[in-house]
Amino acid sequence: MDARWVADFAELRLADAPEYGGKSANLGEMTGAGFPVPPGFSVGQSAYLAAMESAGVRSLLHDGRVPEEGMSEAELMSRAAELSSTVAGVEMPSRLREDIVAHYRSLGPDVPVAVRSSAPAEDAGDTSFAGIHESYTDVVGEEAVLEAIQDCWCSLWTPRAMTYRAVSGYDDEPSIAVVVQKMVRSDTSGVAFTADPRTSQVDRVVIEAAFGLGEVVVGGKVEPDTYVVSKSDLRLLTVHVGRKVARIIAGRTADGLVPVPEAEQLDRVLDDDQVRRVARLAVMSEQHYGVPQDTEFAFEDGELYIVQTRPITTLDADAGRTGGPGAGEAGGAAGATGDEVEPIVSGLGAGPGTAIGTARVLTELSDGVNLAAGEILVATMTDPDWLPILQRAAAIVTDEGGVTCHAAIVGRELGRPVIVGTRSATADIADGQTITVDGTAGVVYPGEVRAATAPQAPADAGAAPEVRTREVTATAVYVNLATPDAAARVAAMDVDGVGLLRAEFLITSALQGLHPRRLIAEGRTEEYVERMASGISTIAAAFDPRPVVYRATDLRSNEFRGLLGGEVEAEERNPMIGYRGCFRYTREPDLFRLELDALERVRRRHRNLHLMIPFVRTGWELRACLDIIDAHPIGRDTGLKRWIMAEVPSVVHWIPEYAAMGIDGVSIGSNDLTQLTLGVDRDSEVCADLFDSMDPAVLAFIDQIIDRCHESGLTVSLCGQAASTDPRMAEHLVRKGVTSVSVTPDYAEVTRRTVARAERTILLDAARAAARPGRD
Repeated sequence: MDARWVADFAELRLADAPEYGGKSANLGEMTGAGFPVPPGFSVGQSAYLAAMESAGVRSLLHDGRVPEEGMSEAELMSRAAELSSTVAGVEMPSRLREDIVAHYRSLGPDVPVAVRSSAPAEDAGDTSFAGIHESYTDVVGEEAVLEAIQDCWCSLWTPRAMTYRAVSGYDDEPSIAVVVQKMVRSDTSGVAFTADPRTSQVDRVVIEAAFGLGEVVVGGKVEPDTYVVSKSDLRLLTVHVGRKVARIIAGRTADGLVPVPEAEQLDRVLDDDQVRRVARLAVMSEQHYGVPQDTEFAFEDGELYIVQTRPITTLDADAGRTGGPGAGEAGGAAGATGDEVEPIVSGLGAGPGTAIGTARVLTELSDGVNLAAGEILVATMTDPDWLPILQRAAAIVTDEGGVTCHAAIVGRELGRPVIVGTRSATADIADGQTITVDGTAGVVYPGEVRAATAPQAPADAGAAPEVRTREVTATAVYVNLATPDAAARVAAMDVDGVGLLRAEFLITSALQGLHPRRLIAEGRTEEYVERMASGISTIAAAFDPRPVVYRATDLRSNEFRGLLGGEVEAEERNPMIGYRGCFRYTREPDLFRLELDALERVRRRHRNLHLMIPFVRTGWELRACLDIIDAHPIGRDTGLKRWIMAEVPSVVHWIPEYAAMGIDGVSIGSNDLTQLTLGVDRDSEVCADLFDSMDPAVLAFIDQIIDRCHESGLTVSLCGQAASTDPRMAEHLVRKGVTSVSVTPDYAEVTRRTVARAERTILLDAARAAARPGRD
């Protein structure tokens, strides 16, 4: 990727997320993989930053990025209006205007498009920013597109966006990329989850669908149909037909909403074949990414399209967690039981957990001042403007919406019990009434209820529900992490630490869109180091005393070129095996020392933080890298563990010498190791069938690495995708004696169970062998 401000979807991949945002990167990734994605382009976040810089307002915006603690809603509204007006008054650079217009014309003459935000932290693995920034549909004409893009820029500065940053602990400089995508004239549309967002069950696909454009689903404007499909065989498990009172037909009315005739409101949106087609495409999306996905789809004249996909950010192994501030678990001696009390209303359980409190029925946004912290919000529906109110609520109950609407997504992110689609909560629940909200079962009881009635298992479930206890394993189960936003939530899970803290997102956020050389030239290194230290410290503190292994920068030259000032980077034909990792540190030690500065600051308070060097190819380059560490103040810290990544097959030869250099551990990166063993570009959709981490040749290298680490007295882990998504790999590693595995948070629980099962099998096999007759 070069320093261009605008790029077609076909030019983008996941690695482009720091510049073009998660939404754009995912659309580019899916386009490259051959999925049916409507064409479009993205305007990078550096274009926004450059526009603000040239207008002389970037510093002003940076200073006002997050509302101060204790700021009143009136003060927040005033601050937001001022900053949004500032951005609206910025003149877009002429080169950017020309580039956008050229890309828009390439889609066709005056083609209708959707213009949506794609902030760098949006649709990431651990935050969604669901509906926080603006989107515009059915935009037609060059000037209208330019205006909609600038309106997306302004949406960084709405009260809801500023509040969300505060709630999420997102203190980096806000920036935003923008997606421009050809409109699909949807007959029907919706969202497909490849894991149940309410229960975190990963064996099913949950689909919500409505008539017309998908905004009615994600915006909670109607009660959609909900279809639950078995992931293994695409069997339809349950169907809930919602009442769809309206649809959005692009261009028909000012707000797009058109009433659905009453006789059709309870018609099914999708037939069985369409449900299976959506489920199949969603599962293919999950298989491509290796993690559960939230995929928006649309049907137009019988053709199925993907218009967005993102990782699910709200899966939680503990589906019985309680609510937020003021929430009380439905237990103890007081109150009746759920078996003794009739529910007031019932709906879709969209956020698990239980809360008891005072109901506050709000009919419009301005009534939000009446909701005190710890009360239960009851409303017709919420939208992103309600965020400052939602964070005060102990639970959320709505008349409308489905499990993918705004109230559901944000409520789950906030850890609140949520019930949606009750149809009559605002009428049947009295303002000020004490109620019990069971977000797992989807029911609201009057008064305090000790234990809500357990929801009935689906008719096809057959077996009794599984009762899970905490597994104890000798093999450590770590998680891979990229940002501080999810640190507290993930640290509360049953994990042993962070086996791979990716530096890339922390670094690109701290660089604020600038190439490191530009940052140094501007004399802003102290600011950069402090930002890095702040993000790392948040993660280290959340997991302390469990270890956090920070993997140093592994951005490639094409990724660095996307930053302002990135023209200093060489243009490589194959950057995947080019100027990256350990070798880069030996050539630019001043940049590497800035990372060491940040680590050294954090380790003064959090001794659980350690360092891992990526993409080590030879002994001499590692020696040169370690010399840089030894010459730095952190080099005198004898408690710092030094790890290397094993991504290049040459590591098998060098492990004994690496151990002699003082390396403490080796972490196998299965993605790069598979790529370099099989000679296949891991990003190539054409060669995707060749990429197999379970290939015997790859397993042979993994086995040799583990054996040589044992011989050299090193700990050994595996942190690639294979350990997350393939139970066979996890079991193979345990049998070989791996010290730990590091997986994505979504797979931590299932990996723990796989590891425990493998360990028990090994012990059982040994016991049986010892008991065989004829042995000495």
